[in-house]
Amino acid sequence: MSIKLHKKFTFPIGGLLLVLGSIHLRPTAAFAQPAPGAPICPAQLGAAIDAVANRPQFRRSSWGILVETLSPTSSRTLYTREGSRYFIPASNAKLLTTAAALEKLGPQFRIRTSVYGTPPSGGRVSLRVVGRGDPSLTDAQLATLAQQLKSRGVTQVDRLIADDGYFQGEPVHPNWEWEDVQAGYGAPVSSLILNQNAINLTLAPQNLGQPLRVIWENPAEAAGWRIENRSRTVGPDEEEFVDVGRDLSKPVLRVSGQLHAGSEPEPVAVAITNPTENFLGHFRQALEAEGIAVAQTSVARNSPIAGEAELAAVESPPLSELLEETNQESNNLYAEILLRSLAAGSASGETLAAGLKVLTATLTRLGVNPETYVPEDGSGLSRQNLVSPEALVQTLRAMASSPRANIYRASLPVAGVSGSLKNRFRDTAAQGIVLAKTGTVGGVSALSGYVTPPNYQPLVFSIVVNQSNLPPRTQRQAIDDIVLLLARLRNCS
Repeated sequence: MSIKLHKKFTFPIGGLLLVLGSIHLRPTAAFAQPAPGAPICPAQLGAAIDAVANRPQFRRSSWGILVETLSPTSSRTLYTREGSRYFIPASNAKLLTTAAALEKLGPQFRIRTSVYGTPPSGGRVSLRVVGRGDPSLTDAQLATLAQQLKSRGVTQVDRLIADDGYFQGEPVHPNWEWEDVQAGYGAPVSSLILNQNAINLTLAPQNLGQPLRVIWENPAEAAGWRIENRSRTVGPDEEEFVDVGRDLSKPVLRVSGQLHAGSEPEPVAVAITNPTENFLGHFRQALEAEGIAVAQTSVARNSPIAGEAELAAVESPPLSELLEETNQESNNLYAEILLRSLAAGSASGETLAAGLKVLTATLTRLGVNPETYVPEDGSGLSRQNLVSPEALVQTLRAMASSPRANIYRASLPVAGVSGSLKNRFRDTAAQGIVLAKTGTVGGVSALSGYVTPPNYQPLVFSIVVNQSNLPPRTQRQAIDDIVLLLARLRNCS
């Protein structure tokens, strides 16, 4: 299996949602199309959006669009096209996940990783490291834990246990596609996470005709892996792409594809298959780097050591920062952790299912109709997620009137400025005034969020394309054309 990543595209995949069918509000033909770039009246908006969605290349695609004014006292629908119908949302599902997490857990929520142990005796101790799903944890935090233990006088660990029992259930979602679970954006979800459960590589072009150079972010991780490199460096007239795959039963990485000679290196990530063992091995190295010898290691689930106490701990950044990584960079692992954190510690069964129930209950309290969406995961990577533009607009509207509105809005990419919208809408009327979540999976693109036109009242919108055989770039351009129409709205007498 392999993962195809086209250069200049970002693939933290988790979603875009878009849209089907017939138009509920259709302006009459009496309204002429506005001139390109000119301000438009609300009465012209319907025909202008129709002109985009009804382009011949989209005749077999499905659109879902809903545009409303944001005012809580005088909101009205400016345009709807299958706004109540279900679509695959891709990463727009993260809007639901992050809203529920912020409401349920609060902006100061942090994820703690603890090392428990028996009281040191002559420097010797048995340790149990307990993870609670911190997706931000790296080797630097492992070094911090090791230093804390050293400061307590620990010199010898008789037994080091990695306890991965905080989340119940399989680490890989059963409905994720095989191509996705090999990629770094589809990394397994576990209680003990290190370096986002992925191996990070960079592919760099060399001289014309030579294979791409494979650069390991952590050279120590190269040990034990065999690379089958069938890639090559090509001239400027040839297509650029890279394929990175891994054998699911052996430590073999397969690299193919091509990059232009002299072009920028391309970062890629490959998911690991044994997150707990990987964590355990790295933690052992961190301890030994501090002069703490480790005699035995093992993996367990919810197996406390008699007489243990917390000897060391690190915490994640606050939820407000985790939300920014989730939405700005469309980080799937972060979204899945937030979903499970809604129910972790109180769930008696499978944590994913319990988290989905809490998500629905929390959004219902916020005013989101539970019949307007069917969640399957927290990231949008599953093609079995079903979400209507109505559900996304209701969520965005609820969060806009929340006491935590500023935190939620700050988590969203800004057009032409940040996150997954950094390179979209540059030097256009939308730059800086659109805050929205992107989404992309095969055949699906979506964009939902807020826009503040300079000559009109603030808007909330959701645009989703489904069932499209067009390249993602073509889908996104059409969505952007619609958003640019919203940015040009003005009050008309």
